[in-house]
Amino acid sequence: MTFPEYADHDGLGLADLVRRGEVSAAEVVEAAIERIEAHNPALNAVVHKAYDEARAAARGPLPDGPFKGAPLLVKDLLIAVAGWPRTSGSRFCRDVVDAEDSGLMRRYRSSGAVAMGKTSCPEFGITGTTEPALFGPCRNPWGVGHIAGGSSGGSAAAVASGMVPLAHGGDGRGSIRIPASCCGLVGLKVTRDRNPHLPDGYDFAQGYVVEHVMTRTVRDCAAMLDVTGVPEPASPYAPPAKARPYMEEILASPGRLRIAWSAETANGRPIHPEVQAALEHTADVLARLGHEVVPRGLGVDQRALYGAQNACSGANFAAGMKRLIDQIGREPEGDDLEPLTWASLKGGRRATGEQTMWEAQELRMLARGVMALFEEFDVYLTPVMGTPPPPIGYMDPVAVAPRDIGKRNGEVFPFAAPFNMTGQPSLSLPLAMSFTGLPIGMMFSGRYADEATLFRLAAQLETEMPWKDRRPPVWG
Repeated sequence: MTFPEYADHDGLGLADLVRRGEVSAAEVVEAAIERIEAHNPALNAVVHKAYDEARAAARGPLPDGPFKGAPLLVKDLLIAVAGWPRTSGSRFCRDVVDAEDSGLMRRYRSSGAVAMGKTSCPEFGITGTTEPALFGPCRNPWGVGHIAGGSSGGSAAAVASGMVPLAHGGDGRGSIRIPASCCGLVGLKVTRDRNPHLPDGYDFAQGYVVEHVMTRTVRDCAAMLDVTGVPEPASPYAPPAKARPYMEEILASPGRLRIAWSAETANGRPIHPEVQAALEHTADVLARLGHEVVPRGLGVDQRALYGAQNACSGANFAAGMKRLIDQIGREPEGDDLEPLTWASLKGGRRATGEQTMWEAQELRMLARGVMALFEEFDVYLTPVMGTPPPPIGYMDPVAVAPRDIGKRNGEVFPFAAPFNMTGQPSLSLPLAMSFTGLPIGMMFSGRYADEATLFRLAAQLETEMPWKDRRPPVWG
């Protein structure tokens, strides 16, 4: 095996070795290829391999960015890579190939990272598990009988198993934070438009959906956002500017924060006892670190909050599908789409303009209620999920009826979506493990545009509750 220490390094660590000449970018790429080939048969995380292109890029010259020579995988949804397929996890899109890089992809390349291929996702990113009919289930390196999460499950499984140090994901209702929780990673949903969609992006659900990377370390997460989270020319939705680089924030003390915490769910049902215990332990640790920690719920009707986005999300999906249908040149038929996707498309097409805009107005007012909590508190703590990662098949969008998927979503994924609706930053950290050895993530949500506070707190917890030496059974 070339470069046996490869998986022990994060992205910045690998780039530092390349910069100092201790290893070449070409050797790093070969090490990544070895790990993908070794682990992908068990995990089914990588669905498009671009080894020849990666080898050519590694021979250089590479941009002298913070991730020079570090391997990167990208999710097979939203982001476009020149000459690569973009299936969006759907049989309907199996022949779609992008002509050029999207704006975000160009920013990833400017970091010096070497793109290795694409990772699996559920069909159009709809579910919180990555079990598409097109590619089959993606599995969790901590337990291959369990989900890797979704919709960025392939990226999470690849990073958690040591194939690559970081991978791209997108988050519309928890799709970065949920797989980060399932696989024991750092996963940040950035503020709305913090990572610009650039002129080639349209289907981002009116700000619900954002993109960033999943990583094993806080510093990799911060460093990549310093590269990608810069103002976009002519943006109609430019977020408030950051005060200084996030790499400086992780070196600063968070001070004494006011932190609210809660296990409150929209349906009022209790969460899994192991997740509850992990939440209470995290609150205790934060109090011992000197923070003011107060039990407090969101303070809004969460059922109304979830209900106020149905027509808006559905109509947006239908509009995005219209663009895709125009590109492909035909309507989907039969098993081109999975049952849950068909239900989503038909529901979106039935939504009226009046209904959609009424819900958008309701959502805006309810979001103000959520954000009012942050007038009093700096951070809001909950678990990412209501349970440890469930078994493969429990959330399967093909085998399980859409109505039952909705019920199970309420059980397994009760916490993440409100912060897509408000646009606030929200961060999953791998702070606990279940009795059976599966990761349990804790979620820290901050004021609008205040990633800085989350990074400072995350760095403190990475020191106080370290996870870097945990290794899944499928690793290295």
